[in-house]
Amino acid sequence: MSDKLITQTKTNDSLETVKVDRSAGQSNIIIENYKRVQGNIADACGRVNRDPNEVTTIAVSKTFEVEAIETLLDLGHQDFGESKAQELVAKHDELSLRISQKIEPPSVNPKPAPTRPRWHMIGHLQRNKVKPILKFVNIVHSVDSLRLAEEINTAAARQGIEHRVKVFMQVNTSKEKSKFGLAVGALTPLTEQVATLPNIEIVGLMTMAPLTDDKDKIRFCFGRCQEIFEEMKGEKVAGPGFKHLSMGMSQDYEIAVECGATMVRVGTGIFGQRVVTG
Repeated sequence: MSDKLITQTKTNDSLETVKVDRSAGQSNIIIENYKRVQGNIADACGRVNRDPNEVTTIAVSKTFEVEAIETLLDLGHQDFGESKAQELVAKHDELSLRISQKIEPPSVNPKPAPTRPRWHMIGHLQRNKVKPILKFVNIVHSVDSLRLAEEINTAAARQGIEHRVKVFMQVNTSKEKSKFGLAVGALTPLTEQVATLPNIEIVGLMTMAPLTDDKDKIRFCFGRCQEIFEEMKGEKVAGPGFKHLSMGMSQDYEIAVECGATMVRVGTGIFGQRVVTG
């Protein structure tokens, strides 16, 4: 019988309980899923004449335990996404401790250093949650207001962060009211303002397609984002670091790659379904 674990994740408003299969076979399933996703990305790149090395897979580990993340770290995969600041901090701290315990003192035949995660904040970020994540987060994918950008800029200065914090501007190309993100018409003016902040580097655009089986609607959203991205890059709106498109999730990442995504955010496609109980 497989060993099963109940993990609890504290969110802003509630406590989610997620049942996670911790059997030995689960790691193999994650590895198989990961390799399948990488193969699908390579196939999508082939269809549009792209190099698969241009695409970074962000394994979305929200609600999954750190052991699932370690399975991919052991493969050399580094990029992981979280949508809640509290969960991101908790996992960063736990994995930092575990990795430090694996590091061995210098020896004649040293082992390779453990792979360290690169963290991506992919969910809506509240201004009061900025401070705890800034020192270790690699990219914030969800800047959609000047106030949030200013908070990131100010917090980075107060914390003495020497590098500019990398961010994506989030745009709502689907025009769904339920989604965060800037309206297309507001994107360029706000991006120009954010680009003046000294502690922020805008690296690209992020968007989300509607949850639908209609591939034409999905392709339209991603294609529109790619068009806007190229226009902004041509006009040099955001500076030299403006090189990336964060688009596509488990259900639509292949279409996103065909439309130019350089980062895809895949969760259930790698780790399996999230079963929330109670």
